[in-house]
Amino acid sequence: MFGIGMPELIIILVIILIIFGAGKLPEIGSGIGKGIRNFKKATQEAQDEISAPKDEEKGREETSS
Repeated sequence: MFGIGMPELIIILVIILIIFGAGKLPEIGSGIGKGIRNFKKATQEAQDEISAPKDEEKGREETSS
Protein backbone atom coordinates (compact mmCIF):
# COMPACT_ATOMS: atom_id res chain seq x y z
CA MET A 1 0.00 0.00 0.00
CA PHE A 2 2.83 2.43 0.84
CA GLY A 3 5.52 1.01 -1.43
CA ILE A 4 7.36 3.09 -3.99
CA GLY A 5 6.73 1.89 -7.52
CA MET A 6 8.47 2.59 -10.81
CA PRO A 7 6.41 5.70 -11.70
CA GLU A 8 7.22 7.29 -8.35
CA LEU A 9 10.93 6.54 -8.74
CA ILE A 10 10.95 8.13 -12.20
CA ILE A 11 9.25 11.27 -10.86
CA ILE A 12 11.78 11.49 -8.02
CA LEU A 13 14.68 11.08 -10.47
CA VAL A 14 13.31 13.85 -12.71
CA ILE A 15 12.95 16.19 -9.73
CA ILE A 16 16.53 15.42 -8.65
CA LEU A 17 17.77 16.11 -12.19
CA ILE A 18 15.96 19.44 -12.22
CA ILE A 19 17.30 20.50 -8.82
CA PHE A 20 20.91 19.36 -9.08
CA GLY A 21 21.51 19.03 -12.82
CA ALA A 22 23.15 16.15 -14.65
CA GLY A 23 26.70 17.37 -13.91
CA LYS A 24 26.34 17.14 -10.13
CA LEU A 25 24.82 13.66 -9.98
CA PRO A 26 28.14 11.75 -10.19
CA GLU A 27 29.56 13.90 -7.38
CA ILE A 28 26.49 13.29 -5.24
CA GLY A 29 26.62 9.56 -5.94
CA SER A 30 30.30 9.28 -5.04
CA GLY A 31 29.73 11.28 -1.86
CA ILE A 32 26.90 8.99 -0.80
CA GLY A 33 29.02 5.93 -1.64
CA LYS A 34 31.93 7.20 0.46
CA GLY A 35 29.56 7.92 3.34
CA ILE A 36 28.10 4.42 3.21
CA ARG A 37 31.61 2.90 3.04
CA ASN A 38 32.75 4.91 6.07
CA PHE A 39 29.62 3.92 7.99
CA LYS A 40 30.17 0.22 7.26
CA LYS A 41 33.84 0.53 8.25
CA ALA A 42 32.95 2.23 11.53
CA THR A 43 30.31 -0.36 12.44
CA GLN A 44 32.72 -3.19 11.60
CA GLU A 45 35.43 -1.62 13.78
CA ALA A 46 32.94 -1.27 16.63
CA GLN A 47 31.95 -4.93 16.32
CA ASP A 48 35.63 -5.92 16.29
CA GLU A 49 36.28 -3.90 19.45
CA ILE A 50 33.31 -5.52 21.18
CA SER A 51 34.34 -9.05 20.25
CA ALA A 52 38.09 -8.52 20.86
CA PRO A 53 37.93 -8.54 24.70
CA LYS A 54 35.91 -11.77 24.62
CA ASP A 55 38.54 -13.39 22.40
CA GLU A 56 41.33 -12.25 24.77
CA GLU A 57 39.49 -13.72 27.78
CA LYS A 58 39.16 -17.06 25.99
CA GLY A 59 42.88 -17.02 25.19
CA ARG A 60 43.76 -16.37 28.85
CA GLU A 61 41.52 -19.20 30.02
CA GLU A 62 43.13 -21.65 27.58
CA THR A 63 46.70 -20.72 28.57
CA SER A 64 45.99 -20.91 32.31
CA SER A 65 44.59 -24.46 32.05
